[in-house]
Amino acid sequence: MSTLTLGLIVIVYMFFVAWLGYLGYKHTKDSGDFLLGGRKTNPAVMALSYGATFISASAIVGFGGIAATFGMGIQWLCMLNMLVGVIVAFIFFGKRTRKLGARHNARTFSQLLGLHYGSRRVQVFIATIIFIGMPLYAAVVMKGGAVFVEQMFHIDYDLALLIFTLIVAAYVIPGGLKGVMYTDALQAVIMFLSMLFLLFWFYRTLDMGFVEANRELTNLAPMVPDHLKAVGHQGWTAMPAGGSPQWYTLVTSLILGVGIGCLAQPQLVVRFMTVDSTKQLNRGILIGCLFIFVTVGTVYHVGALSNLFFLKTNGLLAVEMTKDLDKIIPLFISQALPQWFGALFMLCILSASMSTLSAQFHTMGAAFGADIFPKLGRKNNPASSTGVRFGVMCSILISYIICYILSANIIARGTALFMGVCATTFLPAYFCSLYWKKATRKGALASLWTGALASLFAMTFLHRAEAAPIGLCKLLFGRDVLIDVYPWFAIDPILFSLPLSVIVIIVVSLTDSTNKTA
Repeated sequence: MSTLTLGLIVIVYMFFVAWLGYLGYKHTKDSGDFLLGGRKTNPAVMALSYGATFISASAIVGFGGIAATFGMGIQWLCMLNMLVGVIVAFIFFGKRTRKLGARHNARTFSQLLGLHYGSRRVQVFIATIIFIGMPLYAAVVMKGGAVFVEQMFHIDYDLALLIFTLIVAAYVIPGGLKGVMYTDALQAVIMFLSMLFLLFWFYRTLDMGFVEANRELTNLAPMVPDHLKAVGHQGWTAMPAGGSPQWYTLVTSLILGVGIGCLAQPQLVVRFMTVDSTKQLNRGILIGCLFIFVTVGTVYHVGALSNLFFLKTNGLLAVEMTKDLDKIIPLFISQALPQWFGALFMLCILSASMSTLSAQFHTMGAAFGADIFPKLGRKNNPASSTGVRFGVMCSILISYIICYILSANIIARGTALFMGVCATTFLPAYFCSLYWKKATRKGALASLWTGALASLFAMTFLHRAEAAPIGLCKLLFGRDVLIDVYPWFAIDPILFSLPLSVIVIIVVSLTDSTNKTA
């Protein structure tokens, strides 16, 4: 398919995105509409927006590459995404979050906890972590979209990144959450249909059935490259050897980090506050589960089986086709599927990236303009959302700059990293706001600080995956990590920083002499 045809398809797609963004702008009358969509969002739109925000280009491009490398073990993450990310999130967190948000008239995740604990410091601390930390997650999502555009259009990566960033900014800044959720719904439908076709066409291309393809993939175990065998790889239909470096990466960092971290994602939590009844949340559970099962399940499945395709057509395994794992899925799509589907799948990647990015930029903008600097731009008009829009622009610029310094193979790891930090920092205080009335503001603050500092310390001095590239531990102590004894440097920070954060909020709350419970 020619570049001109691809360009026309993208133009048509962008027309519909622009139109939905304009509808969001027209229906945004005040800051309440800009931040929460007026709390009157259709449950189907909310569920589709939740799913599209949840499943980004990092899930498709980054984790698809991880599946091609590690194998089917990553499907445990798909199960956790449905069980924890949708069922537990909607039933045990969503319903109480909606009620708590309505009771306090909270418009952001930071406001929700700040007002519940009666603490401006809680609100500002959470908002600061969001505004400082989320750009890393946004940057890896931007990279996922830009890499795919680069591969499909055969254009310079820098140009692809610039075009992609400007497109997202064009409808997030003016449209607010309504514009974001309208476009999310469209993008979710495109992602769902694209993944269904990908699964169907993949088996047609292999000329194998489900059982036969998985049997053939199992038989490839002796072909695992030596450098992967050395870290625990046992084949693409088996989990890595228990306790091996690859097992710790797959289970503690990727599966647990993302599987648990999704519960405390501010851009997802705020979706629960956009509907006006609990019944509407119930209606969204089936839609959310089906969406994640098809989109995530398909790309993880196809990613692992892409080894069969590359071996058949190129005589090489997927990990031998390119050194950058983030490019395996784009390379597979360009070689294995018809050209017209390449254009459709490009829209899928654009949709996955744009839906997540728009939510992230909106969340960061709200943290800046509604939580940290609530009076910015509102001196003469209390309903103005100028400060939030300014925050959105700043977050876009910061994320764009970070994207230039990201290394290869970073998309999946960067996603898991941010979600893990959210879990250790936000989850205990968030959970207690919903279920434990004895939690105090001092306990919440102590837990927030503990989770954030423990995560930062571990990433800088204990966990080799981050500590070695950062280099501070090497500079100060002459070695990559403080404890250079296996498996301590391979264990993800979430395994000890989250329990520590939980213990702190319980102990401090119970021993708080002021006993000022929320």
